Amino acid sequence: MDYYEQLGVSKGAPADEIKKAYRKLALKYHPDRNQGNKEAEEQFKKISEAYAVLSDPEKRKQYDTFGSAGFQQKFSQEDIFRNVDLGDLLREFGIKMGGGGRATFRTSTGGGAGFFDDLFGMGGGRDFQGFRTTHRAQPVKGNDVSLELPVTLEEVLHGTEKTIALGHGSHADKVSVKVPAGIESGKKLRVTGKGSPSPMGGPAGDLYLVITVQPHPLFTREGNQLLVDAAVSYSGLALGTEVAVPTLDGKHLKVKVPAGSQPGAKLRLKGHGLPAGAKGPRGDLLARLTVNVPKTLTSEQAQLLRDLARSGL
Repeated sequence: MDYYEQLGVSKGAPADEIKKAYRKLALKYHPDRNQGNKEAEEQFKKISEAYAVLSDPEKRKQYDTFGSAGFQQKFSQEDIFRNVDLGDLLREFGIKMGGGGRATFRTSTGGGAGFFDDLFGMGGGRDFQGFRTTHRAQPVKGNDVSLELPVTLEEVLHGTEKTIALGHGSHADKVSVKVPAGIESGKKLRVTGKGSPSPMGGPAGDLYLVITVQPHPLFTREGNQLLVDAAVSYSGLALGTEVAVPTLDGKHLKVKVPAGSQPGAKLRLKGHGLPAGAKGPRGDLLARLTVNVPKTLTSEQAQLLRDLARSGL
């Protein structure tokens, strides 16, 4: 429900315009003028709820910030009508009130002072003026907070524990969080109760740490596989050779390069990639063959290459 639309005002409408719009609609839809009309009763309920929110600066700010869906998740009906004296407002509009300040409007289910109790589903222990209640309202939770958490490929491989300082100087609150092995960029880690404090004395929001895997100078991630370049000489590609391939663990594995291998071909090293989740198997390491072209040649090497060129190679 769009509260501004319900009252027919713009989002930037001042308080007096909101009050004037509610008065006009309350006189139009109140039950004495629409006896037995459930549609009018529903409209009266909606405009009263809209006014209760938009007439309160703090509630209006929360509504403008989080929108209708987010606001309804944070505020119960009792929160919405807390500290709102609609009874006094309606008397100001010239709408009659019964003894003790209770509304005398008749409902579609029969006359009586319990119109607002029935209308808003507020049973025993509540009255219209201020909507006081003997029941404890649900506290409003603080806002959730998101922060970026950078991790290295080595930390993705083994998993890690990070300590984050929330705040500044001596007031910083240090939080430790476990980063599981195999985690991917964009994944979120939740830390309960470390978000923003509640504006109404409720529990704090949660902290969400958004994982960002940092680029590596040698390895490129492809899911749970790793890709690394392996430079081989032209003669090595043509005749076959061995090449030392680095791994993320810090090792160098010797791999056979078959004769006639082409630049860009990939050699698979099983089980030397990244884990598929905290307890999943490791993926593979792919060694992509590149041609190592020397920048300088000896006279003998140059002559040999010229001979090769004349032979068609």
